[in-house]
Amino acid sequence: MAENIEHLFSLKNKVVVVTGATGVLGEAFINGIASAGANIAIIGRNEEVARLRAETVTNAGGKAIYILADVLNEQNLIDANTEIISTFGRIDALVNGAGGNIAEAVVQPGSDVFNLNISALKQAFDLNLFGTLVPTQIFGREIAKNGGSIVNISSVSATQAVTRVLGYSLAKSSIDSYTKWMAVELANRYGDKVRMNAIVPGFFITNQNRALLTNEDGSLTARGNAILSKTPFKRFGAPEELIGALIYLLSDASKFVNGENITVDGGFGAFSGV
Repeated sequence: MAENIEHLFSLKNKVVVVTGATGVLGEAFINGIASAGANIAIIGRNEEVARLRAETVTNAGGKAIYILADVLNEQNLIDANTEIISTFGRIDALVNGAGGNIAEAVVQPGSDVFNLNISALKQAFDLNLFGTLVPTQIFGREIAKNGGSIVNISSVSATQAVTRVLGYSLAKSSIDSYTKWMAVELANRYGDKVRMNAIVPGFFITNQNRALLTNEDGSLTARGNAILSKTPFKRFGAPEELIGALIYLLSDASKFVNGENITVDGGFGAFSGV
């Protein structure tokens, strides 16, 4: 029985593409996927970090390549797709990990809500929504040939009003809509071969939100404290705590799961605050 369970969650010999792979959460995604036995295509814009992460996987006995690409640049992704197929021969899964907030899109307390930075909001929207949609267009076609899984990254801010992060929230709401819409359309065309789901992280400290949640001395900002007061676990998530949900959605353990969100938030969404 143990062997059957291990096989169910295994990604052995699968080829998984991870975008946003040079970020904090991306590192956890790569480590988890490698531990499950997959070959990994690491996609990001930071060459030094991407190279080191690929080397970490290969030094541990796994297989990984890194490719520098912008998830909003279709030609970059077409070229990446060519390299991945040339190296591994196929693509079985995609983790749309690219995203995050844009500093200029953060709405500051006391600012004029009728004078928003529209350009920055559009940038945040494009990065998070189209930075998911465009890679799916390119790599999803390969996944459809043999069957597999696509995992998007949503946010608790998609369904609750989280102050300041308007552009990010709008985009993540769209990710929820896209995940359901595309899951249905994939099923209509490919049956149960290709599925799309999303992970909904709560609050994890990353390079993009660190200044909002912590002070320079490491103490929490008022916003950081407010978040923890509404999180029953009274702490932020650790990136590796997303791995279980990710491997579940990538593996055969979730073969009948489609168009769903898996929330990993320490109870944030369940708590009214009272």
